[in-house]
Amino acid sequence: MFMLFEIEEAIGIPPKEFHKPLKEVAMQQLKNVYEGIIDEELGYVIAIVDVDVEPIGYLLPRDGSTYHKYRLKLLTYLPKVQEVVEGEIVELTDFGAFVRIGPVDALLHISQIMDDYLDYDEKHSILTGKKTGKKLVVGDSVRARIVAVSLTSGASGKIGITTRQPFLGKIEWIKEETKKLKGSESKVETSVS
Repeated sequence: MFMLFEIEEAIGIPPKEFHKPLKEVAMQQLKNVYEGIIDEELGYVIAIVDVDVEPIGYLLPRDGSTYHKYRLKLLTYLPKVQEVVEGEIVELTDFGAFVRIGPVDALLHISQIMDDYLDYDEKHSILTGKKTGKKLVVGDSVRARIVAVSLTSGASGKIGITTRQPFLGKIEWIKEETKKLKGSESKVETSVS
């Protein structure tokens, strides 16, 4: 899920940057520190939304920089286990699909796609169910549940998802499933009346 985090710390402004606006210098330095990182508590840091820097700083002995307290707002993506997400298939392999959810790709392992044996056509990049004939191709939209999250600071995170639950899977399959349910409900209502 996308979240806004606020962080309060101090930042050093080197003397060579004194001639520039304080907020501009602080924003650039903080972008270099935060944007694009992965943190266990914050998740994937997407962007700095805003920064407020106190204009009066302090000095440290034997250091020419001025240090200023700042309050920073970060836009992050923090995936949670059991969260239902929608995404687009960006790659298919013989072991599953990679689904873009938010700013990252999650692995939809072949065993977690459906209750059917799947064949992978490498030439056309298609996964096809043997019994059902259902197909997945790059660009398909899917709804899935997050079943595993591994975020390690500094390293690339890993997210595992499943579509082997009711009302999960390719969006077209979900629509077909709900139409069938609505049709069976109306039959039950007319037979009861």
